[in-house]
Amino acid sequence: MKRFGVLTSGADAPGMNAAIRAVVRSGVYYDLEMIGIQYGFQGLIDGKMDQMDAASVGSIMQRGGTILQSSPSDVVFTEEGKAKALQMIKQHGIDSLIVIGGKESLQAAAVLEEVGVPTAAIPATIDSDIPGVYEVIGFDTALNTVMDYIDRIRDTASSHEKSSIIEVMGRDTGNLALWSGLAGGAENILIPEKKEDLDYIVEQIKQGPSRSKRYSIVVVAEGTVSGIDLNERLKQEAGIESRVTVLGHTQRGGAPTAADRILASRLGAYAVDLLIKDQSGVIVTIKDNRPEALTYGSVHAKTVQVDEDVYNLSSRLSI
Repeated sequence: MKRFGVLTSGADAPGMNAAIRAVVRSGVYYDLEMIGIQYGFQGLIDGKMDQMDAASVGSIMQRGGTILQSSPSDVVFTEEGKAKALQMIKQHGIDSLIVIGGKESLQAAAVLEEVGVPTAAIPATIDSDIPGVYEVIGFDTALNTVMDYIDRIRDTASSHEKSSIIEVMGRDTGNLALWSGLAGGAENILIPEKKEDLDYIVEQIKQGPSRSKRYSIVVVAEGTVSGIDLNERLKQEAGIESRVTVLGHTQRGGAPTAADRILASRLGAYAVDLLIKDQSGVIVTIKDNRPEALTYGSVHAKTVQVDEDVYNLSSRLSI
């Protein structure tokens, strides 16, 4: 009987548990032995793993976080870490490995594939920063969480006619800020890919009162400028003092949306289907509502591109 391992790595994202459930139950359906590896790649190296069955993943798909726990994936990028991981995989008789996580976790899966471990990767990240990957677990939930905060903050901003700056996650990629800002009707959106627009947007905010703007909602990705620093700049240059809300890790938690639960279920099952057919070295996603497998090389050779149409639309609608 074949043994498949599953682990979650890197930052958590809502929907990871739904993906674990789909992987384990799909494996059980095909009479596979399913091994849950705790604490990501570090747990793999330390041999922290247990057999899982259908009951092991009961009543988890509505929960945020990950029941397998997580840890950074950088340990696998060292020669020593790679060798220990390979040793543990052989020692525990694991035939294939399914990795659920973000960009670095997918790169770590590719490292193990290169040394002979059949792997499939399920993208899960609230940043949606994996190039060429169309759908990722966790983004929709985080997007709705941020939008909810924007709606709440707008109520009090309107009541007091006082601008608000909302800082969201996005160190290198501004997708969460861009899409939540558009959905929440933000007057200004600042993202790392458009740092050159910072001065222009600051000038827009400064001109707000002359354009009968009683207040502004500004959504800023953390990789562009901190909300506190932006507020200080506006205070010094324009005499505008805003309320600053840093959403932090509230964006990662909470029950996954229906969209993320369904996506996670489809991707988890598809990853198992591919490995059963000896198709490995792939990242699974959805394109045009159909499952699709992308090779590691085709993804990791690209860079993330901001959607220029969405960015321009947000600017047009913020007048």
